[in-house]
Formats: sequence, C-alpha cells, structure tokens
Amino acid sequence: MPDVRPRRSVLYMPGANTRALEKARTLPADALIFDLEDAVAPDAKEAARANVVAAAKSKSYGKREIAIRCNGLTTQWGKADVAAIASSGADAILVPKVESAGDVAAIVALLEQAGAPKSMAIWAMMETPMGVLRAEEIAAAHKRLKLFVMGTNDLVKDMRARHTPMRLPLITALGIGMLAARAHGLTILDGVYNDLQDTEGFRAVCQQGLEMGFDGKTLIHPGQIEPCNEIFAPSSSELETAGKIVTAFKAAQAEGKGVVTVDGRMIENLHVEQAERALALAAAIKELQAA
Repeated sequence: MPDVRPRRSVLYMPGANTRALEKARTLPADALIFDLEDAVAPDAKEAARANVVAAAKSKSYGKREIAIRCNGLTTQWGKADVAAIASSGADAILVPKVESAGDVAAIVALLEQAGAPKSMAIWAMMETPMGVLRAEEIAAAHKRLKLFVMGTNDLVKDMRARHTPMRLPLITALGIGMLAARAHGLTILDGVYNDLQDTEGFRAVCQQGLEMGFDGKTLIHPGQIEPCNEIFAPSSSELETAGKIVTAFKAAQAEGKGVVTVDGRMIENLHVEQAERALALAAAIKELQAA
C-alpha cells in the first residue's frame, strides 16, 4: 500500500494569538502551520516563539501534523527560531523564501547543531522567482526536505503580476514547482486564497489545484477547511472505481491474464497504482478523522 499522509487542508495559525492556537486543537484541518513570520508583528516575535513551542510540546493536537514557520535566517529572529523549533517536538519546520540548495543546507546545519531529531522534516516556501527557477536543485538538496509550499502571494508581488480567477500568471511557477517536487518524491501544497467571502472562487481554485496534482492547499481561515477537505479527498465514485480496478487486476493476475478491463476500459499498471493510492489516502483520512 502506498505511503500517504493526508495534507488536504493545511491551516496557518498566528503564533502570537494563543486563543487561535487553542482553537486549532478542535479544527478538522489535516495539518497546522504555527506561524512566526508574516502573521506576527516584530514586537511580538519572541512571545510568539514561546507560544508555538509550548503548543507543539503539548502534543494536544491529535494526529494532526504540526509545522512551525520560522523567520528568514537573514532576520534577527531566524536562527533563534530554528534552534527553538529543533527541540519543540513539531513534525516540520517551514522555511520562508528558499532560493537554493545552500539555503536548505544552512537550515539542516542549524537544526542538527540544535539537536533536532532525524524525524523533523524541512518544508520549503517556494515564493520567489529565483526559488522557482532553482526548484529542481532545491528539491534534491537534502533528505530532510519533504515538502514544497507554493507562496503565491509573494510570487505575484515579485512578478508584478495580478491575482486572476484562473491564475494564468502563476501557472508556469506552479507547474515548475510541481515537476520538481514529483521528480524528487516531495509533497507539494498550493498557495493561499485571499478572498474569504468568495466561496465559489475558493472552490474553483481548489479544484484547479487538485487537477494540477497538488496534494492539498494552505489556508488562512478555518472556514476554508471543509470545502478544501472535500475537494482534495477521493470522491465516492473515484473510490468505487478504484476498488473495481484493484479487484479486477488481482483476479487477472491470479488467472494469469495479461489484459484487464473495467467498465469497458483497458487497465494498465499505472491505473492500478493510482487506484491503490486513492484507496490508501481514503483510509488515512478516515484514520485521521477518527483520532
């Protein structure tokens, strides 16, 4: 069975807001990002760091994956953030504005210097033109690197582009990030959606992300969780077809047949792999929800 972990909905939580961190324990997001960067004012950075480390250490978020976004290493808070995150018990550190394999190596060195467990993953924000152009180099940089987060707001700003319903200005960057991630076995998350009132637009962008191959989406409000979870989960009809494909393929193998058809459609190994992944993801989602 494929190794899958649900990351349909990944919600940013401001590190300076202890009530928000408390509320996050009950939210149905697959994963949470405790944020020390964009969501925190300069005079609240150190208090926020203490908040998120305490929250991660509490282990009171069930089976939800916990990542902490540090400030950039060039800021006055970055290195202290990394050292604190290393011993926080979080599952991952999310690093902003990663632009090279050297940036990844610098984070790895700081984590290991601070005694981070081998299980702590690095997630990289892909949010600058240089970062996207070096996506393949970054994806191959180190075994700790497990996931890309596309930072679409910063990309639009740096490209001097516009946010549009179909996101055509971003398609090239999203596609390059996707190809680099898949080439090196990484998970990849789509960027945030800014208009909290536009529920139809949000659903459309989630569907676009699913069709492009994203594993899930980063979110900025709890109200976005449910539709995101629905769209990025295998549908009941997909699971029904997947079950048929796996059953038919196993039966054909047992009978020594080389050709398999399901509902009049020729089935190849790639279809079986897709079906097995959909079934494994559905089982993992069910397990997460039961926690």
